[in-house]
Amino acid sequence: LASYEHQDVPFERLVEELRPPREEGRNPLFEVLFAGNPPAEPPRLSGLEVERLDADTGTAKFDLTLFVEEAREGIDLALEYDAERYEAAMAGRLLDHLTAVLEGAAADPDLAVGDLGLLREAERRQLLGEWSRAATGAPLDRHIPGLFEEVCAARPEAVALIAGDAVMTYGELNRRANRLAHRLLRLGVRTDLPVGVCVERSFELIVALLGILKAGGAYVPLDPSYPKERLLLMLEDARLSVLVGTADQVAGLPTDGIETILLDEDLAGESAANPADIALPDSLAYILFTSGSTGRPKGVAVPHRGVVRLVRETDFAELSADDVFFQYAPMPFDLSTLEIWGPLLNGARLVLPPAGQLSLEELGSELRRHGVTFLWLTAGLFHLMVDEQLDSLRGVRQLLAGGDVLSVPHVERALSALADGAVINGYGPTENTTFTTCHAMSGSAELVSSVPIGRPIPGTRVVVVDAGLNPVPQGVPGELLTGGHGLARGYFGRPDLTAERFVPDPFSDGGERLYRTGDLARWLADGTLEFLGRIDQQVKIRGFRIEPGEIETALATHPRVRECVVVPRGAGASKQLAAYAVSTDRELLEPTELRAFLRERLPEHMVPSAFVTLPALPLSPNGKVDRRALPAPEARHQEAGSEPFAAPRTPLEAVLADLWAEVLGIDAAGIQDDFFALGGSSLQATQLVSRVRQVLRAEVPLRILLRQPTVAGLAEALTEDAAQRARVERIAELLAGLEDDETGEAEEIDSPSLALTRGDGC
Repeated sequence: LASYEHQDVPFERLVEELRPPREEGRNPLFEVLFAGNPPAEPPRLSGLEVERLDADTGTAKFDLTLFVEEAREGIDLALEYDAERYEAAMAGRLLDHLTAVLEGAAADPDLAVGDLGLLREAERRQLLGEWSRAATGAPLDRHIPGLFEEVCAARPEAVALIAGDAVMTYGELNRRANRLAHRLLRLGVRTDLPVGVCVERSFELIVALLGILKAGGAYVPLDPSYPKERLLLMLEDARLSVLVGTADQVAGLPTDGIETILLDEDLAGESAANPADIALPDSLAYILFTSGSTGRPKGVAVPHRGVVRLVRETDFAELSADDVFFQYAPMPFDLSTLEIWGPLLNGARLVLPPAGQLSLEELGSELRRHGVTFLWLTAGLFHLMVDEQLDSLRGVRQLLAGGDVLSVPHVERALSALADGAVINGYGPTENTTFTTCHAMSGSAELVSSVPIGRPIPGTRVVVVDAGLNPVPQGVPGELLTGGHGLARGYFGRPDLTAERFVPDPFSDGGERLYRTGDLARWLADGTLEFLGRIDQQVKIRGFRIEPGEIETALATHPRVRECVVVPRGAGASKQLAAYAVSTDRELLEPTELRAFLRERLPEHMVPSAFVTLPALPLSPNGKVDRRALPAPEARHQEAGSEPFAAPRTPLEAVLADLWAEVLGIDAAGIQDDFFALGGSSLQATQLVSRVRQVLRAEVPLRILLRQPTVAGLAEALTEDAAQRARVERIAELLAGLEDDETGEAEEIDSPSLALTRGDGC
């Protein structure tokens, strides 16, 4: 009420006194005006007929102005909008939705405001019917072993697997998987029994997966690089009693009380015939563990039906026997589902590159060597390949990318290179079997500010709802819920968490469920979906879905950490995690100590790149941690401070240090600074190796950097070979000379020929 004492102050005076930040074309202070007026009866003037005229000035003073005027039989509404910011159709929908709310309130005044519907019936049918659900033509009454055996019967001599120069036919793969299946059956494996698999990318990995499924079991991928503590949690939650692996991979696993089958031992005595068909479409196919907000990983239980719905008779891509697929995603990552079962259930060939992470050049070489036509890349790797290895993608017929937001310029560059190929943006949580929606783009695609995540793939249902699970109109952000034939059973052995995230479908009478993704999305005018971010704190780092709460829980167990918070920093391929901690004794916490502590408990992709010690965490007025007030980590992280900064001693070390600073986005790198302690990720490591090859024309396998992650160590590795040493040292000297040379003249270098001038990116 006190505000009314100043109601006569002109708006212009307010702006003059308050001096708000000004932006051209934007009204200061506010952009939306509501004006409510009493009935506007024309005045009665003696001897005159008075008629009211509605004047249209042709201009909009604010983004939106809603005029409400009482009338004899209700109210009149008029909406004035800025035509540069709103389309007429959008403004019309806003007014129509408001009218629907007001009519609902008048019809039932006892309803809570949150229960008043925004949608007219026609729009509701469109959102919950035409756009929401996609029909399926896949044989959903089938399972993985049955479909695979049909392919083997039809094409026994066709090549199924390729690894380097070695190949394996469908017939041989089937026989080897059968031998393992019979051994598993004798051990008591049955339908839905989880079986651990610990095998690196190889023929043996595919044999293990098929053998487990043929025996009726469900495979549980175990990465031996994970910390022992995390593996113990996974073994415990999956209740594993049987494990399939190879001797070198299983050696580091805690396998007490678990029956272990080693694939590199002789299984020749087992039958090679197909075992009895015991799996069902709704039988469990696999369990993948994802990050959990409670501090404990959770196992997503996926049935055969979900995999069949993903790879058979789908419309987001053309999967044929003529395709060559590439298996690169780690097994604990759900994209391996598409990479493996896409080719094997359609009679195509599957290329298995060498185990471990490849450099960009090695990845490009593998794609060209084997003529890969169907490829999946995480968003970060997709962007790097477009930047560094675009020519290697030209033979790909269908390039799928996702796991994070795709860059429009990178998609456009990829489309121009693929010619007749397509780029497909794939979106979906593990809980809905890899893909929920897809958006395919050809060379004629028109992209504006973002790449849509598309429409639901066959056998999938999606809805966008508000906090009360009511459908929201087109263009309005809401939580994306998904269901259909790809829906997981839930979280293995976690009924409480399953009930929280897998909820009854409020728009179906058939007892269906929907998974609450926690992702924000909105419907676009053409019926495609646009991804807008997260409702909660969950983030994606290099395709992996990570709950910062799980990292915070682990870090809080450190004896000297009183409280902590973990937040994402950066965007796209440079997105990283930063941990902020308050010590119990107010002394500085050593980042190297905290990193080592977490590496004993979490996978490498969940270990923050930066650690910052604070005297206290900043709080908002309501007492919660103010994440936006957390200071940005220093360009050179504190780990580097544990060693005195050592400047480069040679031109070669100077070049390498400059490349490190360029890739990591820091001011300078000392020759003894650890690449990963400075915040480098495995993806940035591939980028660094690529830059070293481009600038120094040096062959440097990625494993060298992983083994010697310092400038000094890498310089030493580059000069071990005499011929390469002479070349890289000469190039480094020339680069050093160009720094001081004012003429910018080029100089020719033999073996290989290389011209260096300013402006060449060197």
